[in-house]
Amino acid sequence: MFRHTGKTRTLAHNLKIASLLSFVAGMVNVVGFLAVQRLTTNVTGHFAFLVDEVFRLNFLKALVFFSYIFFFLLGSFVSGVMVEYLQRVNERYEFIVPVIAESLILLVVAVYGPAYATRLPDAIACSLLFAMGMQNSLVTKISNAVVRTTHLTGLFTDLGIELSQLFFYKEAQQKKQLLSSIRLRLTIISFFFTGGIVGGVFYNRFNMHVLLVSVVCLLAGIIYDYFKFKVITIARKLKK
Repeated sequence: MFRHTGKTRTLAHNLKIASLLSFVAGMVNVVGFLAVQRLTTNVTGHFAFLVDEVFRLNFLKALVFFSYIFFFLLGSFVSGVMVEYLQRVNERYEFIVPVIAESLILLVVAVYGPAYATRLPDAIACSLLFAMGMQNSLVTKISNAVVRTTHLTGLFTDLGIELSQLFFYKEAQQKKQLLSSIRLRLTIISFFFTGGIVGGVFYNRFNMHVLLVSVVCLLAGIIYDYFKFKVITIARKLKK
């Protein structure tokens, strides 16, 4: 799911990566909000708060909201740089390294976050937004903008459009593609919701340590992808 791009990428690949990363994003979304009362997976709401503070002439607070937006953008930029550089150096790791980097950020927040949540809430929020910016850029690049996992606004819009098209698209091929797309979007929504539920339920007991589940999921995805690729490679060699 982290290796195939372009024409070699299938719906199965997108469903796997959508399930994994939307679960992680859902958990980060809820845990980040419960821990520091900030939105940590998207920047749409932060734009509204930024403009509001500017009109109130509270420029210091406006700068804080600007930092949230900036760190999401910075995460996306860094992820893009990593992918482009690794494509030229060793394309086998072009998507693996950004996922590992995201895992390390979530690991640091999970371990040290509870101790600094009241003292440095903005730093924690920026860290999580940076990680989600990396993830959003990564999955957009891998899936050719088919999969988005860190926010649901556009997803529900696309889902509504596609559900309406079911009444008008009658050709078998068109309907097949439409149903595949709807299935993908429902998968993202359901796993985002599941990640949020898991994060919310276990936050009361484990605080931000619950983000370790996200770290394990990301690393497990990399390991699964690595061994599956090895098995397929060996199988192809044996057939020759």
